[in-house]
Amino acid sequence: MESQIDRFIRYASIDTQSDPNSDTTPSTEKQWVLARMLFEELSAMGLEEVSIDDHGYVMATLPSNLAIKVPTIGFISHYDTTPDFSGTNVKPRLIKNYDGKDIVLNKAKDIILSSAYFEDLLHYQGQDIIVTDGTTLLGADDKAGITEIMSALEYLLEHPEIKHGTIRVGFTPDEEIGRGAHKFDVEKFNCDWAYTMDGSQVGELEYENFNAAGAKITAVGKSVHPGYAKGKMVNAILLVSEFMNLLPTEEVPQNTEEREGFYHIHHIKGEIEKAELELIIRDHDKNLFEKRKAFLGELIEKLNTKHGDYLSIEIKDQYFNMSEMVKPVFHIVEIAKEAMESLGISPIIKPIRGGTDGSQLSFMDLPCPNIFAGGHNFHGKYEYLPVQSMEKATQVIVKICELVGAKGA
Repeated sequence: MESQIDRFIRYASIDTQSDPNSDTTPSTEKQWVLARMLFEELSAMGLEEVSIDDHGYVMATLPSNLAIKVPTIGFISHYDTTPDFSGTNVKPRLIKNYDGKDIVLNKAKDIILSSAYFEDLLHYQGQDIIVTDGTTLLGADDKAGITEIMSALEYLLEHPEIKHGTIRVGFTPDEEIGRGAHKFDVEKFNCDWAYTMDGSQVGELEYENFNAAGAKITAVGKSVHPGYAKGKMVNAILLVSEFMNLLPTEEVPQNTEEREGFYHIHHIKGEIEKAELELIIRDHDKNLFEKRKAFLGELIEKLNTKHGDYLSIEIKDQYFNMSEMVKPVFHIVEIAKEAMESLGISPIIKPIRGGTDGSQLSFMDLPCPNIFAGGHNFHGKYEYLPVQSMEKATQVIVKICELVGAKGA
């Protein structure tokens, strides 16, 4: 049996960065490399119904070893990595028996993973940690989740004395660009419920996430020679700037936490005759979410009344809070909680300040809470993965399978 460390490093070394500007699924050709590898490994393990479809979704079944029928459950992870930071030529490195001090990721570039700045590191003194070389992300989001699911499958195959129902697994592309569940065949997956292995620190168990929308503001101006512009020029750049200045200054990501919502400007470009601003809207509360969207429309109306009809806004919903779909079947959260507690893990039940495949899948009639995968500092060069956290996540998967088999409901 391949060690989890070796398996993770093998997966992490493959560049699977997704691309929001692509219209294909997967959005990048290089994602197929890991997708096909997973398909072949699942087949070699002897699983049933192993498939890979035209969009790169990989699925497989571990059959029940029970004489009675119990719910079919699934475990899902995504194999793409974020376009926010390089995933090319990833060189993971294992730090054994971490001593709590700063870790030099790249001496030549003076890139240091500091325990003073990233205080969570201190929780892992004495443990083994996988880090980057400081030039790429690591890819624990979510290749740690894939590693844990594959390792759990191997363990269950090697330990038939552990009784379980039918287990389905699924690996998806393009989660990092918000499309991971768009072409997921829920009917084919055929589960009563599932779990995404896509959280961070040990104990995380999440069934709430943001309601999310994206907004694009466009200003159309009039360019006139600045020496003769009085009463004639309309500067689109200044219009979008005025719009920005009307947003609540404290309701931004860097000033909010827990269930507090925000507006986040992430892109702006412009010239005198045309300027565009893009932002995202987030809130856990559905009513506050709707008010946030309405507020942006009111700002545009206010500015158009003041200056003329030069501004327009387009708002698109992206995903919704999955708690609405999970709470009616809350026993699926309780089972995961029981699994953790039985392993001596304290569950950390908190809202996700982001999104997950599980959110979209829950609204596709596949309730899907999220469980920790163990990594930290996702989407950048300071990403790291404690090996023991990955091992605990694997144990949680196995225990959930065992509990569902024992409960029969």
